[in-house]
Amino acid sequence: MAADLLSSKMESSMHITTKTVGDDRIRRAKENDEDIAVLSTFLPEALDDAKSTRNFDCALGYRCLLGDSRKAPAGTKKMEYKTRQWHEKCFCCVVCKTAIGTKSFIPREQEIYCATCYEEKFATRCVKCNKIITSGGVTYKNEPWHRECFTCTNCNTSLAGQRFTSRDEKPYCADCFGELFAKRCTACVKPITGIGGTRFISFEDRHWHNDCFICASCKTSLVGRGFITDADDIICPECAKQKLM
Repeated sequence: MAADLLSSKMESSMHITTKTVGDDRIRRAKENDEDIAVLSTFLPEALDDAKSTRNFDCALGYRCLLGDSRKAPAGTKKMEYKTRQWHEKCFCCVVCKTAIGTKSFIPREQEIYCATCYEEKFATRCVKCNKIITSGGVTYKNEPWHRECFTCTNCNTSLAGQRFTSRDEKPYCADCFGELFAKRCTACVKPITGIGGTRFISFEDRHWHNDCFICASCKTSLVGRGFITDADDIICPECAKQKLM
């Protein structure tokens, strides 16, 4: 068998590409159980010491494009990958049926895919734009997004790496969530979002940031203390006594 091509894995560990090497390199690769695909030529049986031509059986079986899976015409080529063999024309993408030749391919569950068909069928797609995520995506609610697609529902600001919260399963930046949905502090009228562990006080139908929950008279913090309501104000017990004197 006159072998002349060897495939090696790319850094992605999925795509298998080809390069021309010598017989010695192929022999070493097989001995080391490397993940290789070898393209070689059928020799006349009289010259084939290993009799591999006689033992050949195309992996496509009854689907063999030559009509006979055991056919091995001298001078034509075959592809070997793992423990299986194909006629060169039969070593094709399972989806588009294009012959792989010396192009890159991806093996999956006993099938062979060209790079384009593999990406179309198996690649991770962004839940927002439905395009393939090649690198740097983010996951939200167990769904994949491009970083640039994962944005605030209201203002479209990127949320990748930022604090955010959700409403009705939709993500919002802290500013938009506060403006649209959050309770507002009775004292400063700014939103109380609770994002980042913000603490707040609620009393009846009113709410305060912790820092805003202070006596209206002496400005002392009332967090964790008793207080008295005085119309719309809240005051500490000491100031309430002063008012009664």
